[in-house]
Amino acid sequence: MGGNYHSIDDLPTTLDILPLTGILLLPRGQLPLNVFEPRYLTLVDATLAGTRLIGMIQPTQHEDKVLKPALSAIGCAGRITSYRETDDGRYLITLTGICRFRAVEELKTAAPYRCVKTDFAPFLEDLVTASENDFPRDRLLAALKDYLSRRDLKADWRSVMGAPPETLVNALAMLCPFEPAEKQALLEAPSWLERVDTLVTLLEMSNAGPVGPVSLN
Repeated sequence: MGGNYHSIDDLPTTLDILPLTGILLLPRGQLPLNVFEPRYLTLVDATLAGTRLIGMIQPTQHEDKVLKPALSAIGCAGRITSYRETDDGRYLITLTGICRFRAVEELKTAAPYRCVKTDFAPFLEDLVTASENDFPRDRLLAALKDYLSRRDLKADWRSVMGAPPETLVNALAMLCPFEPAEKQALLEAPSWLERVDTLVTLLEMSNAGPVGPVSLN
């Protein structure tokens, strides 16, 4: 399978998944990952030999507390678009978001990682770049400035002002340290503009709360 995805026929009916709490991948977003667990090193090897697609999905229970946590209903397929192996055997990869999916059921597999049957049909609009019409950049920037200033954080405002709307929204949604349920709400927003509204609302809600140290790294 190549790197171009235009219809449901281009997408797989099953996906090997990487279930990580608090990690968000959005269509056309860029997610760097440091892979070191043996089961996920095996997953990356298998993915590189096949479709290069991995399903990112949040567990509804934290992996530290449950051996095989239940999964959220919706995740996002990402394609491995960069890959490097370190001297100590880790993989540094970047996933580029392709399309959200519904996890229909989990499949039994002999592999050490998990696999789900996928339904991409509800999310085919993800394959089309979001329209910039009605993008509330001023409201978003006002909320972001307040969010950063309350945490004594700096931003490259020239880059922020010049970033394409979808690139900016994806980066903020994925990088800001929102709670796992809030990350899931951003993922599940029915449309791109509703995702923008959810992001602005989360920033504004954070601005109404206590000030605390936050890292965007």
